Amino acid sequence: MPDPGPGEVLVRTLHSGVSRGTETLVFQGRVPESQWATMRAPFQAGDFPAPVKYGYLNVGVVEAGVPGLVGKTVFCLFPHQTRYVVPAANVTVVPDSVPPDRAVLAGTVETAVNAVWDARPQLGDRITVVGGGMVGLSVAAVLAGFPATDVQLVDTDVSRNDIARSLKAGFATPENAAEDRDLVIHASATSAGLTRSLELLRPEGTVVELSWHGDQPVSVPLGEFFHSRRLTIRSSQVGAIRPDRHRTYADRLTLALSLLEDPRFAALITGRSPFDDLPKTLPQLADGSLPALCHVIDYATTN
Repeated sequence: MPDPGPGEVLVRTLHSGVSRGTETLVFQGRVPESQWATMRAPFQAGDFPAPVKYGYLNVGVVEAGVPGLVGKTVFCLFPHQTRYVVPAANVTVVPDSVPPDRAVLAGTVETAVNAVWDARPQLGDRITVVGGGMVGLSVAAVLAGFPATDVQLVDTDVSRNDIARSLKAGFATPENAAEDRDLVIHASATSAGLTRSLELLRPEGTVVELSWHGDQPVSVPLGEFFHSRRLTIRSSQVGAIRPDRHRTYADRLTLALSLLEDPRFAALITGRSPFDDLPKTLPQLADGSLPALCHVIDYATTN
């Protein structure tokens, strides 16, 4: 490690999180060549398809550098690494009320915040989130705090029921999902999920497509009822903020960290492993033999 220069900090990692959806696609070499530039992580080393150092959910403590930050717990969009030096502008102080391991969710909750901004829900809306992964559950948790709003999570995995309830959202399987919905957020990354999302809408309703499908083709029924019911599909991607929000990326991340003061979000952490086990943990997450929403990587207290 180099010594931090002016305006830089040296961070010792406490925890990092594996964002299973995106990191699995990267791990399996499934980032389409057309998206190699777009999908670069802020501190990625190497180039797609491989080898790359990838990741963006890192929480650590500042050990040296800018005096006002030394000793502070910070979040950074940095890969899985024991120590690193970055510009101080690239770290965000974690509130004392947020446990450091829960703070690894900041990047995912930030994605959820962006999706809600794109979706523009209204008071009293009937909203469905299709796909109970890490991102979908984060969206459900944020939306469940809206007054007078009916939020239902839809997933094929009935074990998501307990997590949805802990987030104060309803739950249904695709076959039993409520229909005539004002808004559907799709986060299952499957054609079947997107199709079901369209089916659940009321006339003039909107699906916000939050899934990133990587190199997989997507089949969508744009015939049948799509035009007669005047449905809308709107994309949402964390790399851009709606101009009419008048917020910076730093504002959005600060908001996400403040939301993590809510203990409901702890339900999204479903597994953890030590850093030294990461070479065998990632293949297990990628092939599904180690099921997880957010899998936390713990680092030794001194490393």
